[in-house]
Amino acid sequence: MVLCPQVPFPTMVALLCMWFGISLPLVYLGYYFGFRKQPYDNPVRTNQIPRQIPEQRWYMNRFVGILMAGILPFGAMFIELFFIFSAIWENQFYYLFGFLFLVFIILVVSCSQISIVMVYFQLCAEDYRWWWRNFLVSGGSAFYVLVYAIFYFVNKLDIVEFIPSLLYFGYTALMVLSFWLLTGTIGFYAAYMFVRKIYAAVKID
Repeated sequence: MVLCPQVPFPTMVALLCMWFGISLPLVYLGYYFGFRKQPYDNPVRTNQIPRQIPEQRWYMNRFVGILMAGILPFGAMFIELFFIFSAIWENQFYYLFGFLFLVFIILVVSCSQISIVMVYFQLCAEDYRWWWRNFLVSGGSAFYVLVYAIFYFVNKLDIVEFIPSLLYFGYTALMVLSFWLLTGTIGFYAAYMFVRKIYAAVKID
């Protein structure tokens, strides 16, 4: 017979109070300030008629760009990823939080740099559709995180049952999705500021 842990009633009331007293007001507070924020003002006018995009080289393919751009950010943090996985799945202590913050700064810088380089190559190839492409490309390191998670599961963990495997890959999928959104957002904003900077320097008669 399996006994399920009982959650005390005061704990449930405290969690509800935290949800309705902290989380819910912050949602509406963010909505209020976001609704009042002025839209972004582009430095130049855009043409209403989309121009024809020339044929692109093979290395400008979206999937090739994702694979190329994801190597550098992943290489900056894959050692730290091993310690994080060990702390989560092997019950080991993790105490290198200062080094983790340093790795996060390196990750932000590398994502920004690779995103700016990729959008520069794309604009030089006269392809102006860089918004979503840049978001996907700068988040390409999440693919390597997923590959490393599968490698870690096969070589480091002794999990053979279905439910623990489902739990592992479920949490891994959430982590990879969050990492993709994080790195994609960092890369997009870096590229957006770069594009605004270079087009603001354009002199229009």
